[in-house]
Amino acid sequence: MLKHNTLTIAVLTGLGFLPLANAADEFLDKRWYIAPFGSFVRTEGGHNTADGWGGGLGIGKTLNEHFNVEVKGFYQAFGSYNPSGHYIGDWQLGGGTVDAQYFFNRNKFAPYTVVGLGGMIRHFPSGSEAKGFIAELGAGFTYEMSDNFLLRSDVRYRYNNNPSVSSSSGLDQFHDVVVNFGFVIPLGAKPTQVAQVAPPIVSASPVPDCRTLDADGDGVNNCQDSCPNTPASSKVDDAGCPIRLILKNEHFNFDSAELTFKARQLLDEVATSLNLYPQKNAIEVQGHASSEGSDTHNMKLSQRRAESVVSYLKGKGVSNKLRAIGFGESRPVADNSTEGGRSANRRVELIWIDN
Repeated sequence: MLKHNTLTIAVLTGLGFLPLANAADEFLDKRWYIAPFGSFVRTEGGHNTADGWGGGLGIGKTLNEHFNVEVKGFYQAFGSYNPSGHYIGDWQLGGGTVDAQYFFNRNKFAPYTVVGLGGMIRHFPSGSEAKGFIAELGAGFTYEMSDNFLLRSDVRYRYNNNPSVSSSSGLDQFHDVVVNFGFVIPLGAKPTQVAQVAPPIVSASPVPDCRTLDADGDGVNNCQDSCPNTPASSKVDDAGCPIRLILKNEHFNFDSAELTFKARQLLDEVATSLNLYPQKNAIEVQGHASSEGSDTHNMKLSQRRAESVVSYLKGKGVSNKLRAIGFGESRPVADNSTEGGRSANRRVELIWIDN
């Protein structure tokens, strides 16, 4: 009776919004409807009757993509004549059928076939009547003018059997052709489907080549770096793992083994790296001093500074074997005659020892 948008169904099904098996019925208009109609009856003619007219009303419902079911009542009448051709009165027909309609499609123009079964009473001019059953077979179409109004027409062959009438009277069965024309009025608003918008297709960002990246800036690319996130001041091996880390003079308070805030930040990074990516190498923590002051004082200061670093790392959960050694001023890396050289010599070095 009413159509669905097959293109919309195909698109939404392809995008995964509708299950394929249910897509055809998802948009089908399944409203109840009423269908008033007029009829022209082409009579059999052998009973001295003229063609007639009538009308009726159907009440139906769309069941699925192809089938409607409808209950229909009708009244029809046509003139009757004696053998000499004089009018003697009207035959009046009243009855009803239950129809099954098969639609080939649900487009704006929708052809269908129909089968109907029911009963009918014929009232003759003489006052007698014939009660019997009828069967109809035909074809027709609907044409949708709007959401709530469709034109409809069909042509049917009707067989009428009247078992209560003797066959000798010739009134026990009839074969007529009925042409119906009317309209269909669906009840209620036509179902609508909220448009479903496919999510935007987001193109995946290209995955950067790890050979071009060096996340921790240690000179070893991410593909080859076995120890990510090493502290920036570390010297590393070919695998990106630290082999030496130097804490310069500014990491300790003047003439003291107390770590500065900057030193604690750096050692926090070292501890995190060792705990996340533990290299179980032993680490030797070497303390060094400049030539200022006595040898004895410098030796003790460098030892205390090395021990201060070891103590801090152990407090952060580092499980590597740690050993503190003070070398005093015996291993300078720069000229002690300049302030810059003396500053470079005041340092603590962490040395990763091969097992």
